[in-house]
Amino acid sequence: MEIRLPHNEWWPRPHQMPLWTYLREGGKRAMAVWHRRAGKDEVLLHHTAMAMMERPGNYWTCLPEYNQARKAIWSAVNPHTGQRRIDEVFPQELRANTDDGKMFLRLHNGSTYQCVGSDTYNSAVGSSAAGLTMSEYALSNPSAWAYFKPMIEENNGWAAFITTPRGRNHAFEMAKYAQQTKGWFYELLTARDTDALTEQQMEEALAEYRALYGHDMGEGQFRQEYFCDFQTQLLGSFYTHEMLQVRNEGRIMECEPIEGEYVHRAWDLGVGDDTSIWWFQAQPSGQLLILDHYAASGVGVEHYRDLIFERDSERGWKHGNDFVPHDAKVKEFGTGRTRVETMASMGLRPVLVPQASLDDGINAVRRSLPLCIFHPRTEHGGIEALEQYRREWDDERKCFKPNAVHDWTSHPADAFRYLAQSWRSAPRREVKPPKLEGWHIPPPQPPKRGGIVL
Repeated sequence: MEIRLPHNEWWPRPHQMPLWTYLREGGKRAMAVWHRRAGKDEVLLHHTAMAMMERPGNYWTCLPEYNQARKAIWSAVNPHTGQRRIDEVFPQELRANTDDGKMFLRLHNGSTYQCVGSDTYNSAVGSSAAGLTMSEYALSNPSAWAYFKPMIEENNGWAAFITTPRGRNHAFEMAKYAQQTKGWFYELLTARDTDALTEQQMEEALAEYRALYGHDMGEGQFRQEYFCDFQTQLLGSFYTHEMLQVRNEGRIMECEPIEGEYVHRAWDLGVGDDTSIWWFQAQPSGQLLILDHYAASGVGVEHYRDLIFERDSERGWKHGNDFVPHDAKVKEFGTGRTRVETMASMGLRPVLVPQASLDDGINAVRRSLPLCIFHPRTEHGGIEALEQYRREWDDERKCFKPNAVHDWTSHPADAFRYLAQSWRSAPRREVKPPKLEGWHIPPPQPPKRGGIVL
C-alpha cells in the first residue's frame, strides 16, 4: 500500500514509472541512465522518503563532491514552487531534528537521511545503510560504492545509480553489468524517449552547446547530455585520445612482469588526502606494463608498506623503487623527518622524481600511454581516473581553466605523471634480496639516469 507523505502532491511522470515501480515493489539494485532534466534525483528523493517511513534506517544520497551535494540536493529550490526540494520531500512535521551543516536529518521514527560526497564518502553517519542513491555516478569516485556496498548488503538494503554518461568509464561498465545481471533494473532514456523536452527546446540546447564549445565538441556534448551517448569523451579530459586508443587496441589485458626483473611503484603522497600508487615494469621491448593500482586515505605509511610487501610477496614480484614527488624531501612538522626518510626507515626504496612543470609531466604521460599495457585490475580507480582527469570549462571566458579539476581523479593521475617521468630511468638489474622484518627486500639501486636516491 502506498504511503502518501503530508503535503506531498508529487507523482512520477510517465517515463519515471518503470523505475519508480521497481523500487516501490522492493527492487534492490537499479541503474538509470537518463538524459539531463529527466528528473533522476526527483524520483530517488521521493522513493527515499517513502522508504524511510516504511523501514527505519540510515539513507544516503551521494554526489560526486560534497559541496555539489549541497547545491544539487540540500539547498536546491524547486523552480515551480519556490520551496527547497528537501523541505518538500521531508516535511518539517516528520522531522525530529535537522543539521544543516552536516546535511543530515532525523525523522521521528528514527530514520536518518544525509547528503554525502564521493570525495568524502567515509563521513556518512551510521554503520549500516538501508538505502543509497549514487547520483551522477559517472563523475563519482568508484571507491565510494566499494565502501558502501558491504553496508548495504549486510543490511539487505537497496542501491540506485543514476547518471548521464561521461565516456566509457566505470558507469559504462556498471551499465553493462546491470543489463546482464538478473534482479537488476536497467534503463537508458534519451530526450526522444521521454518527450520531456520539445523539439524547439532541444534545438535551442544544441545551439547553445555549439556556441559554447564549438560545432563538433558542442554536438558531442549535446549527444552525451540529451541522448546518453557513451562514446562522447569527457569534456576537457587531458588524455582522451590516448586512453581511447588503449581501449580500441585492446591494451587492457592479462599481463605478467618478466621474472627476475624489478617491479617499481610511483606514488602521489597525500597529506590528509588520498595516496595513490601504481605498480609498473618497463620491458626490454619498450613496452610498459602497468600491473596494479591502489589508493586510500586516512592511514599511515605503514599501511602502504605492508600492502606493498604483501602484494609483491604473493605475486613473486621483485621489489623495486618507490618513485615519489620532489616535495617528499620537505621535513614534516612534528617529526623533523622527511617523508622519504620515513619511507626508507620502513624498508621502502624512495627515489625523488626530477622536478618538472605540470605541462611537461602531462606531455610525458601522453608520450608514455601509447606504450602501456594495463592489467585489468587497474581498471577501477586507475584507468577510470586517467580517462576522467580533466580541466574545468569556464563559461564566462569560454575556454578551459588552466588547472585540472581537483577531485578523486587527481591523485591517480598525479601518481601516473610521476610514473611517466621515471620509468625510463628505472633499474632492471636483479639483486639477491636480504631479509628485512620478515620481508625479502633488495637494497636500493640507483637509477640509470635522472632521479635522486635518498
